Amino acid sequence: MRKPLITAVAVWVVVATLLFLTLDPVVAAFLAILGAGVAAVVPLAATWDEAPSFEERELARARKRAAHRERTKDARARDKARYEARQAKRAQKARH
Repeated sequence: MRKPLITAVAVWVVVATLLFLTLDPVVAAFLAILGAGVAAVVPLAATWDEAPSFEERELARARKRAAHRERTKDARARDKARYEARQAKRAQKARH
C-alpha cells in the first residue's frame, strides 16, 4: 500500500509543478486539485479486490455471535430461570 501511494504522490507533484509552470494559475490549481483526488483514489482502488466480500464478513460476524452466545449461555439460563420464577410469583399474587 505504501509504494503505490508514494508513487502516485510523486507523479502528482511532478504533474502539478508542470501545470503551474505552463498554464494559468487558476486552471493549474483546478487540475492539481483533481490530480490530488486521483492520486488518493488510485492506490485505494488497487487493493479493492483484496477486501473480503459481504458474505465473508457476515460469516465472520455469525461465527463471532455464535461464540458469544456459547460463552454466555449459563448467564442467559440463570436470567431465564429468574424471569420465569418472577412471572410465576406474579401470577400467584394475581390469583389471590
